[in-house]
Amino acid sequence: MDFAILRRFFYSQFFVTPPYPSPSTAPYYDCTGKTIIVTGANVGLGKEAARHFVKLGAERVILGVRSVEKGQAAKQDIEESENRPGVVEVWSLDLLNYESVKEFAKKVEGLKRLDSIVENAGIATYDFKLVEGNEATITTNVVSTFLLAFLVLPKLKETAQKFNVTPNLTIVSSEVHFMTTIAAERAAAGPAGLFAALNDKSVANMSDRYNVSKLLEVFTVRELCATRAKDPYPVTINYLNPGLCHSELMREVGLGGYIFKLLVARTTEVGSRTLVHAGLAPHDTHGQYLSDSHIDPPSKFVRSDEGAQVQRQVWEELSRKLEEIEPGVLRNI
Repeated sequence: MDFAILRRFFYSQFFVTPPYPSPSTAPYYDCTGKTIIVTGANVGLGKEAARHFVKLGAERVILGVRSVEKGQAAKQDIEESENRPGVVEVWSLDLLNYESVKEFAKKVEGLKRLDSIVENAGIATYDFKLVEGNEATITTNVVSTFLLAFLVLPKLKETAQKFNVTPNLTIVSSEVHFMTTIAAERAAAGPAGLFAALNDKSVANMSDRYNVSKLLEVFTVRELCATRAKDPYPVTINYLNPGLCHSELMREVGLGGYIFKLLVARTTEVGSRTLVHAGLAPHDTHGQYLSDSHIDPPSKFVRSDEGAQVQRQVWEELSRKLEEIEPGVLRNI
């Protein structure tokens, strides 16, 4: 790995603490009257971000969770800790099932308003498994994540118009996108394309798969905001790096990874501050990568000419997939 990347990582982990979200820090942290969705919110970063949104005065905080039972436990814990009963709702959302994503988005249509959605749900696994026609990490972290994003954009834009606000659509990505150029997948990609290579078990490098999924998220947001969602745009679309945090995500890291996290990782609450910042941040963050709660450049590969070519390829292939799953979904942008 590039020494500069390691230096950047350790400096951030040990010497930078994202600011605590409070209206006294910045006025945009005031959530009075707002409706906010956080996916993957029954544990970890998502749960602590939801707790912050409740603390900040949100009228309605919706937890998008795979396990409703665990979601109800999170709801009870959050409402009791903040003494605000009746604010949190638990909605079922399984990103390994496209119909579940569509059903969730259908419920969103019935909301009075939607001020922010923080798409935090994701998986990291070393096991190769095809789900909904793609390797499970790609299905969850990329295809379903952007299927949901594009399905809820009409409600976000409607909220902007009705309430004269600028809602946020936030993708929780990661600095691990610095750690890959998906060179192996690009080399293996034939006429069927990059996603087909990602779905080929014989060439899959699952130790790099989570990193790849986060790079694909970065490419998709950048291309979206550079083409179809160019300013002036009524919704702030951004993506963020929470840093290495104590969470339930990296369950398969093994003993060495566990010890490393124990020594280096941020607390879950501190990491969640970055989600809250991005989910409420002003429009100058549109299309931007956020790290430590401020705008930062993404990886050199992402910003290179070669990266720009891969970015367009990712967008074209993902767009076709999403149109197959939900015809016309790109018109929502």
